[in-house]
Parts: sequence; structure tokens; C-alpha cells
Amino acid sequence: MQQFCKAAGESLPPFFLLHSGRMLLKTVKRIPANVLPFLLLALLLLPHAVAAASPGSSGSTTPGLRIDNGGYALEKGSRLVAAYNLHDLFVPASVIKVATTLAALDLLGPTHRFETVFFLDEKRNLYIKGYGDPFLISEEVAAIAGKIKELGGGRINDIYTDDSAFFLPLPAEGSGDSTNPYDALNSGLAVNFNTVKIEKDRKGNTRSAEEQTPTLDLMASLGKDLAPGVHRISLPREENGGIAVSSRYVGELFRAFLRLENIGPTGKIERRKTPAHLAPFYIHRSSRTVEESLAPLMLYSNNFIANQLYLLLGAKRYGYPASWEKARRAMAEYLQDRHALSGREIRVVEGAGLSRKNRVSPAAMLLLLNAFKPYAENLPQEKNMLVKSGTLQGVYSYAGYFVTDSRLDSFVLLLNQPENNRDQLLMLLEEIHRKDDSGKSGR
Repeated sequence: MQQFCKAAGESLPPFFLLHSGRMLLKTVKRIPANVLPFLLLALLLLPHAVAAASPGSSGSTTPGLRIDNGGYALEKGSRLVAAYNLHDLFVPASVIKVATTLAALDLLGPTHRFETVFFLDEKRNLYIKGYGDPFLISEEVAAIAGKIKELGGGRINDIYTDDSAFFLPLPAEGSGDSTNPYDALNSGLAVNFNTVKIEKDRKGNTRSAEEQTPTLDLMASLGKDLAPGVHRISLPREENGGIAVSSRYVGELFRAFLRLENIGPTGKIERRKTPAHLAPFYIHRSSRTVEESLAPLMLYSNNFIANQLYLLLGAKRYGYPASWEKARRAMAEYLQDRHALSGREIRVVEGAGLSRKNRVSPAAMLLLLNAFKPYAENLPQEKNMLVKSGTLQGVYSYAGYFVTDSRLDSFVLLLNQPENNRDQLLMLLEEIHRKDDSGKSGR
């Protein structure tokens, strides 16, 4: 069936184009019933219409059912029942998060917890050294402040933030220079996904728009040019008074919660590397494991979380500081060693799907989906499907599973074309999956 669909999708014999409707009908009647649905799908997905009005015309006679540049694959049971451009490479957008999270589960481990380390010097200055925890959110910071007090942290003076565990002179490949949370910067030390939610009233007053996050001085400057209303924004990349904005955000948030515990701080906030001679005062391990991070990552398609995991793959394999280059090498080695996938089938230059340099074939994506089945429930659910979408301008993708009582059947659809007709094409794949009754052999 794989060879049939591939051939039908790439080159249709002239017979189908030149014979009359009567001859075509006679031919169709001779096609076995179990093959006809697949033939119809192949015809609908041709780059140019099979039943064109004239030899010079192009475009499908059924609007919305056209693939100019793309591919798909569908399994039922253990069989490939439909495929097109199975081994061609396409830009995947966010469906590449399946590869990133699978690598994190295998290399970091599903029970791995992210660490942030705290040090106190002889002057009672607090050093906060991050190791890439993607879930260092306000609730975690509040718990940490309480723990520092419980351990006898006493009155704290200055706060020094240390993000040196990540070396990232450039942002993620493909990210934009905007304040959209989509473009939030990655860092060895970041709070609240390097985003802030603020509310600005008509008088220009700015406050936190989250109950769990106190109002910080930084919010006034971030909200200066915003219209009245509620906004969630990522932090700008430029420096603010000599202090990186993200570093200032970390320091101000910790200072607010430490003050609620009546232990200061009273001094400055500064970005500074932790002195080598200091021993850890407290090591905080995230309340979320890698596996527990998957559902929010997939549901909200969170690019920040995905690329934090991706960067940690490089640190795990090659040591800190984490870097984009280490992550690319670690991911390529993982895909080759664990799944026998080379650069001819998949290339991952960043882990969220922002980059148009990412590439994957339907065959490679199908293989990774099959490996991801134990964690499939973390994908968003749509009727009888568990599915991850991916979208960039001119890139429209789906990857996931059709859910039956006894198994999960993997599918992938990758379109790199101006027209977004992925929903109609997915319905066709669903119809093929529903009608095919020969894939009853196990998961």
C-alpha cells in the first residue's frame, strides 16, 4: 500500500486523464472495494487536478483538497495504510516538540527534576544560580523563600543572579524580536517563563495581573508604552540600567517573597557569577518532573519550555554551560543512536519548532510518534484524536493518534504551502482510518 500511494501521488498514468467518463466509470467498477478509498485519497491529493476542465488548467476540482508541497503518513495497527512523500523533508513547525520531549524523557529521564541552587556569602548576600528550570514560577519562588527562612537564612542583604549555566549569545533560531510570549528568551535562570502578566488602568497605573505574583517595580517600566488593559508579554532583550531585564525580574520577584518572610533583602540586585568557594546553602528541586512538564508544554505549545528541555539535552551530554550547538549535537546523536534516524530524515536546530531550518519526513515523524505512545495522553485531545498542531506562515502540520478502544494509530500531516487545508486533509485521513478494517492486529 505504501508503494501504491507513493506512486499514485507522484505520477498518474495518462489513462486517467484522457479516457472518457464512461471508460473511467467502467475502470472504477473493476477496482476492489478495499482499494477504492485509497485511490480516491491519492487522486484528491494530487498537486494538479486529475479531472481538469482542460489540459492547461490546474488546481483541484474539489476546493481545499490539494497538496502543492507536503506529505503524510497513516498507520493502522502495525501497518502503513496511507502515505505520500513519505521520505521527503518538510518544515514541521511545533510538531517537532514530539521529538524534543521524547529525547528529554529518554535522556534526562521522566522523573528528573530541575535544580536551582542558592548560596550565602559571609556578608549574607544571596546568590541564585539557575540550571535551566523551565517551571521556576511564582508559586515555586514563594515556597523557596519560605524554605530559606526555615533553614535559618536570616536577614539577607544583596541578591546576585547567576545564569551562567547557559551560554546563549543568540536567541533560538527562528525566534522573533517581539514581546509576544511566543518569542520569550531562554536562560539558565528565568522566572514565569520569562514573561510577565500586567494590568494597566486608564490613569497609567500598572500592577500585576496575577494573584500569585506580587506587583514589582519592573512592571511600571514594562507597561509604560502599553495600552490600558491586561497584557502578557515576554521580557525585552535590551539592557535596563546595566542589568539584564530578565535578571532584574528574577531578583525583584525573589526580593518580594523574601520580604514577605521578613528576611529582607535590603540591598541591590545584580547579575554576578557565584564565587567558586561558596558551598550550596539550599538546592531546590522543581515540584514538576520532566514527565509532568509535558501536558502544559503540549497544550499551550510553550516554546520556552521546549527549548529549555532541548538545551538541557546538550548539558546532559556535554556538560555545562548549555548551548545551542551542544543541544544540536546531542539531539542528532540521540536520534541516530536510539531511533536510527539520520540527517536525511530529520534535522532539529532548535527544539520548539520556531526555525524553518528544522526538517522532518513523514516516515521519521511516524517512528517518533510510535515511540511516544506511552506519553500520548499529554497531547491535546480532539474528539477521537490526540493531536499536536504546528503552524508558521506557509507551514501547517498535524501529528498524533487516532484513538480506538484497543490502540493508538499514528498519523502525521506536513504541509509547506500557501494554502492551509490541513483540516480537510485530516478528515480524509480519518475517513481512510475509519473505513480500513484490515488493521486489527494489535497496537
